[in-house]
Amino acid sequence: MTKDDVAEVIKTHGTERTNLLPVLQDVAATHRFLTEEDLVRVARAFKISAAEVYSVASFYSLLETQPRGRFVIRVCRTISCSMSGKGNILTKLKEILGIDLGETTPDKRFSLLETNCMGWCAEGPSMLINDTVYSHLTPEKVVEIIKEYRER
Repeated sequence: MTKDDVAEVIKTHGTERTNLLPVLQDVAATHRFLTEEDLVRVARAFKISAAEVYSVASFYSLLETQPRGRFVIRVCRTISCSMSGKGNILTKLKEILGIDLGETTPDKRFSLLETNCMGWCAEGPSMLINDTVYSHLTPEKVVEIIKEYRER
């Protein structure tokens, strides 16, 4: 984002400490991640250290501080999803994407991450692709889901 874009987001929300997260979410929405420059601009506006802003941004798993693929796949890492077969889902995703956790495909289409609870424990295992939740996953279902995303 440009300096003016960040300033506009901050102007919309204000610089009260309680608005830090909404500001970071809106700034990140443009490029789907927060650049170092974005973090510094926000820190200056809020009159707090860049390290403090980074600590907030890095705490939340849905805020990215580095570029990711066009489709970010987040697999729930909770015990509920693990007991429901998350291991098989991760194995299948790694196999069909050819990447490991924390990596992005060479064509920059997919990134594979684990995330904390998404609130779908009763329907696990689950994953999130960008803003879409998929639950009751099986390895076969994952293959079909990824196939659909590859066609986009």
